Amino acid sequence: MKDRRDWLKSAAALGLGAGLTSRAAAQAGSATTAPTAASAAPARPWQNWSGLQRCQPSQWLQPADEAELASQLARSQGPLRSVGAGHSFSPLVPTEGTLVSLDRLSGVVAVDVKRQQVRVRAGTRLGQLARALDAQGLALHNQPDIDVQTLGGALATGTHGTGQALPALHAELQGLRLITPRGELLDISRERDAELLAAAQVSLGALGVVSEFTLGVRPRFMLRRKVWLEPTEALLERAPELARTHRHFELYVLPFTGYSAAITHAEVAPGSTEHPASADEDVLADLRRLRDWLGRWPELRRWTAAKLVGLAKPESALDWSWRLLSTVRPTRFNESEYHVPREQGLSCLREIIATLERRNEVFFPIEFRYVKGDEAWLSPFHRRDSCSIACHAAHDEAHDYLLRELGPVFRRHAGRPHWGKLHDLDRAALQALYPRFADFEQLRQRLDPQGRLLNKHLARIFGAAHA
Repeated sequence: MKDRRDWLKSAAALGLGAGLTSRAAAQAGSATTAPTAASAAPARPWQNWSGLQRCQPSQWLQPADEAELASQLARSQGPLRSVGAGHSFSPLVPTEGTLVSLDRLSGVVAVDVKRQQVRVRAGTRLGQLARALDAQGLALHNQPDIDVQTLGGALATGTHGTGQALPALHAELQGLRLITPRGELLDISRERDAELLAAAQVSLGALGVVSEFTLGVRPRFMLRRKVWLEPTEALLERAPELARTHRHFELYVLPFTGYSAAITHAEVAPGSTEHPASADEDVLADLRRLRDWLGRWPELRRWTAAKLVGLAKPESALDWSWRLLSTVRPTRFNESEYHVPREQGLSCLREIIATLERRNEVFFPIEFRYVKGDEAWLSPFHRRDSCSIACHAAHDEAHDYLLRELGPVFRRHAGRPHWGKLHDLDRAALQALYPRFADFEQLRQRLDPQGRLLNKHLARIFGAAHA
């Protein structure tokens, strides 16, 4: 709102300057069919959203259906890696072999309003899915902060939203269709293959390429959002109660200010929408300018920020859930995020704040969220309720400290990394964090005995030879 967008004007006024069963292993199509010209694109470079991860694959595949995908996987050079929106920061995608684009495997296949389930292709963007569901009077149970990702990429990496009683997206999976590197189709459902589904819910693209998901949904609903600034320590003291009493609660620590932004969402009866324009990008720009002007004098920076925070008034909005839970993030960054046991969340956050505020160049807010545990084998929330802590650095600035300095803090608190964010954990460390890690490795070797899905990053994680 206007009061938050006036930060910079006020600063200038202060003089600061300008189941593998026979029924599930049916062949999806002939492995001898040659890819069509429309589905095999010329090789071209690839990079992720932030520009950090890059590669030059030998070929791109753009299958339009399962049969074509199965045929191409069986014939193409490894490592075979799937790519969606490129919104992961970890090197899950880069390959000198074959990139499989999911863009043409997109759209809603069927909606079952009575059972509250939707069948949707893996290349569908989350925002696209949310709008399609809304037109049917339905909604996702929860959404992540950004909705430009493909559903396949989001589920493969354990993407989540916030809410103490709400699990990550993959927990709503009722089934999926997986094409193995040999071109076999596995039609996996919760009813028939609960263990196999638990393995495939968060797969890092290491079991095959998912072509379609069946997802549990709910009737669409409205949320009342409230946003306010509060002294950080006072807000941290109140955080557990705010998380308990709201459907969604999260906070953003504003470094070198002594303040944090709190955001709550409560489900309410439908009404007339009230949705003022977001000021998030303006506040981020102001935090960066304060860093640029006063970074060498952290106490003056903190004093000045406190003066400006006093101008900000609480904000309120009312809208359908999909319009409030996800936001637009045009400012590019690199990110590391870990999920720690809920009982260690606040102590870990305090240590992260102290560590980051030893670096005067830091200005990005620190994101803190609550996520309910689930049963997926490689879910960062496997059998434990968690708190997520995400730290960012501008895409054109140094970010190595996210791993070098913050990594040890997260490890002391038994943190599990977000698979799509920057981390440096190896196979031994991950084995200790995931009780079903060895089971996943056995299944991976069974479905991909030649390791054709493993790029250098995944080969390091699974202790296997790089294909």
